[in-house]
Amino acid sequence: MASVFLYHVVGDLTVGKPELVEFCEMETLESAIRAIGESTECGIPVWKRRSLGGVVESSEMRQQRFVGILNSLDIVAFLARSECLEDQEKALKTPVSEVVVRNNSLLRLVDPGTRLIDALEMMKQGVRRLLVPKSVVWKGMSKRFSVLYHGRWLKNIDTSSSNGNLTANINRPASSATSIRDKFCCLSREDVIRFLIGCLGALAPLPLSSISSLGIINPNYQSIEASLPAIEVTKQRPGDPSAVAVVEPTPDGQYTIIGEISASKLWKCDYLAVACALANLSAGQFVMGVEDNVTSRSLPDFSVDSAVGDGRVSNGSGSMRPKKFSSRSIGFSPTSTAHGINRSMYRGRSAPLTCKMTSSLAAVMAQMLSHRATHVWVTEDEIDDVLVGVVGYADILVAVTKQPAAFISANRSVEALATEIQN
Repeated sequence: MASVFLYHVVGDLTVGKPELVEFCEMETLESAIRAIGESTECGIPVWKRRSLGGVVESSEMRQQRFVGILNSLDIVAFLARSECLEDQEKALKTPVSEVVVRNNSLLRLVDPGTRLIDALEMMKQGVRRLLVPKSVVWKGMSKRFSVLYHGRWLKNIDTSSSNGNLTANINRPASSATSIRDKFCCLSREDVIRFLIGCLGALAPLPLSSISSLGIINPNYQSIEASLPAIEVTKQRPGDPSAVAVVEPTPDGQYTIIGEISASKLWKCDYLAVACALANLSAGQFVMGVEDNVTSRSLPDFSVDSAVGDGRVSNGSGSMRPKKFSSRSIGFSPTSTAHGINRSMYRGRSAPLTCKMTSSLAAVMAQMLSHRATHVWVTEDEIDDVLVGVVGYADILVAVTKQPAAFISANRSVEALATEIQN
């Protein structure tokens, strides 16, 4: 099982990946909406503008230029502000720098020869993107996927820092300053999971184990009751995953999930319509859908240029006209009635992605990839929809690296002992 992580390097995952096109923080939200529609994990890395003058950019300089990752929920939360709803056209012209959550630690520049196990350790510690040079001519080693090279362990990470964070060693000869400034590609956790799901045989028997037995169900999820205003979600600032469960309490003190407000659900929705809904509806109405005759609040509507595509706002072509809000305008299927929410009719795009506690790891990974989701909500086996936790990318990476990490630690101890005997 450990061979998958020891004998593969980050460069193997970059085959066929397109070259990174940096998205500058001075771009507008309108441009960001278009870019997010073509992104992975419902978000885009944001960068400071590169300084002019022909100065060769080192790896440290490029790392410092990284600002953070902007996702669809961040944009919708901003557009739902009262001042943005009053002037939507102006809001769309807002620079991304005013909206993106700044976190320089979400991206790490690594050498293509970095072992996969080391890259996964970085992601377990919070890194969401790996920036990999494409122009570096790397041969890896004489046997491409060898743990040992000329009798020495490959040392692609530096664990000597005081804060304990892993830092890729990108100062090897293969990663010269000349190559660093050329072309890069960006790997996400989704790319890693797609690679791992192609290696399920090598990971056996782990993929067939239940997520409960692996202990990867995260009970510390964020939630909001369906009766509360949906705008309350913007105050929670969900981290990883960027999702809030919409729940209803049960008589026995538990909670059932009826939907979610998340970056992955809002990925390709109509951002302005979603912002209006978020500001004016309850969380239950937002995720379950409302008919035109249910809501009494008159909300602004706008037209979308069909040539721009699903969820992409046209350049200033929107026209404002009063209309009662309908969930159809954001792609959700209306399923509520005048007498309340009818869960038996719950269908469509707004349905949360769920699994059982006994679901296998392989099944959960397949669910996430097929739906392009960053997480799966976990419910009890006996009672439908009773929420117990969530499984995200980080939880899966923890599960698949437990045994390889122990294997590496044991072998490093053996090697250290052998070196000591030789000396």
